[in-house]
Amino acid sequence: MGIAADIIILIVAAFSCGLLLQRLGQPLILGYIAAGIILGPHTGGLTISNIHEIELLAEIGIALLLFALGLEFSLKDLKPVKKIAIIGTPIQIFLTIGLGIGIGHLMEWDWKASLWLGSLISLSSTMVILKTLTSQGWLGTLSSKVMIGMLIVQDLAVIPMMIILPQLNNPAVGLPALGFAALKAGAFITGMILLGTRLLPRLMTHIAKFGSRELFLLAITAIGLGVGYLTHLVGLSFAFGAFVAGMVLSESDYGYQALSEIIPLRDLFGLLFFTSVGMLFDPSFLLDNIRQVIILVLAVGIGKGLIFGFVSWVFKYRNVIPLAVGLGLFQIGEFSFVLARVGLSTDSIGSGLYSLILTAAILTMVFTPLISGQTARIYALKKRWFRHEVLETSNIPDTGFTKHIIIAGGGRVGFQIAQVLKRLKMQFVIIELDHQRFEQAKAAGMAVVYGDASQEIVLEAARIKEATLLILTLPGLVEARSVIVHSKRLNNELEIIARTSGPDSFELFKELGVSEVVLPEFEAGLEMTRQSLLRLRVPPTEVHRYTDILRQEIYAHLFDQSDDYRVLSQLRNAEQQFELQWVRLDQDSPLAHRSIRENEIRKRTGASVVGVVRKKQLIPNPHADFVLLPDDIIAIIGTERNREAFLQIASPSGEERP
Repeated sequence: MGIAADIIILIVAAFSCGLLLQRLGQPLILGYIAAGIILGPHTGGLTISNIHEIELLAEIGIALLLFALGLEFSLKDLKPVKKIAIIGTPIQIFLTIGLGIGIGHLMEWDWKASLWLGSLISLSSTMVILKTLTSQGWLGTLSSKVMIGMLIVQDLAVIPMMIILPQLNNPAVGLPALGFAALKAGAFITGMILLGTRLLPRLMTHIAKFGSRELFLLAITAIGLGVGYLTHLVGLSFAFGAFVAGMVLSESDYGYQALSEIIPLRDLFGLLFFTSVGMLFDPSFLLDNIRQVIILVLAVGIGKGLIFGFVSWVFKYRNVIPLAVGLGLFQIGEFSFVLARVGLSTDSIGSGLYSLILTAAILTMVFTPLISGQTARIYALKKRWFRHEVLETSNIPDTGFTKHIIIAGGGRVGFQIAQVLKRLKMQFVIIELDHQRFEQAKAAGMAVVYGDASQEIVLEAARIKEATLLILTLPGLVEARSVIVHSKRLNNELEIIARTSGPDSFELFKELGVSEVVLPEFEAGLEMTRQSLLRLRVPPTEVHRYTDILRQEIYAHLFDQSDDYRVLSQLRNAEQQFELQWVRLDQDSPLAHRSIRENEIRKRTGASVVGVVRKKQLIPNPHADFVLLPDDIIAIIGTERNREAFLQIASPSGEERP
């Protein structure tokens, strides 16, 4: 099968290694690299035969990584920490490049290799840090926001590095070539902004009209890779063009949809890239150069940690933040692999430096969760109260809330619930991990905590111990289970209403102590069924009976046909039977110009008047002496028979139904 067999073996091995490392709390990319090491030419055993072809496919993975980065890029993400991100990160990069040049000088390398070393070690790992912050429960703290802001700018810095560094191969012509490359890059970006912002949105609008998801995915892939290939033809980086295409497309109405569609493809080709990186790892190189590797890992870890801590301190971040940033961002990142591959393919660096960087990067990534996890212990030597680092919150009073409601997830469902609770003047707190939704809730004046609801520190910030109800809108079963377990551990008396995608999880939620479970897709289908039957003139009582039977069949299993559920079902039936109906009085209606008492509406029909709209003004619960007038819109409640009787006496004929 040739390369097809190699790809199958790679994917199976990457899955197995990724699953193992995920269980050990490590990022998936380390599993991909481990699979590449196992199947590489330097470890013996089962070996991939078409390594060069895999490396060529990995180039697509690099382009898609940067295309997705362009789609994700937004200045809004930098707003909370914009000064240290936009100004401090370039300072950190230049200081780290200086550190690399110093290390290269001590190892007696030439200036070019030392400069490449400094550039490669200046980048940290976005993937590893996000995984580490999430697993440790610190996502949402100010220190994590500083780290993520700096990582975004670091990822963007890869682009000019990929353009500039290869031009230094020939110092005699390096400056003119560099200037020409900068001009070409500037002209390309300008052209993409001028043409792309006009052409691409129109193209995507045209594609979207076909309603084909496959065609939409093909279109955005063609845009990303096609623009990348165009830049390659004019002498610029293939990956650079893909990044610019993503950045331009992100400003269109289809940017978010394009990102969600491209992520699976990016992850698949990214797997090939990271496994190809692992294939170049040589264990014998590590053993033969163990001293150099240890020196580089220690120098990079300590040096970068001090630089990040210093930059954080200069930008007036105090307490634990400089320590957390230094211990979190000391590693060499995944985009260093991308940059190193460019250096290797352009003969800017040798295989020895590449192997050294690759080995050091893998080791620093593995050490990151362990070292970053010591932040609290180290800081506790000075401040015992570090565990109470304040999460980013908004509109929460200093005294906090008691007997309040917590909404875990501020998406469309959570925000709709919050709006109702706000109108009812009930106390509630939203927990939201998406910063854009956090800002929306904040702007709406709602109490909100930024963080992952599956972490106890975030639940404590929302005062879970004092809450009476948790509304869980997260659709994922794994994350929902984690939130429920932690919430029940902190407050065993807490009532929980959870959302789920199917009845298969009912038993699990029941065992976890969930009070109510809601199936959004089922409820939507039930409502569409109800509306359809009503349009088909099926009597409302029959519609309610059929839909209630369906609801009982689905939900009764959760309650084991308990008395509480049967009572609830009966109440729902009664509610539907006594449906509210609006009736407009005709000019010749016998009820007009007479009071409710004089018309004896309740006595004659059994229906009750609960409201009247007159001249666009609602009059709720009108008294018995209220006089009805023509064109009044009257709200009545009662059984279907009661309402039909009212319609009879309100009609101009004024005849009651026998």
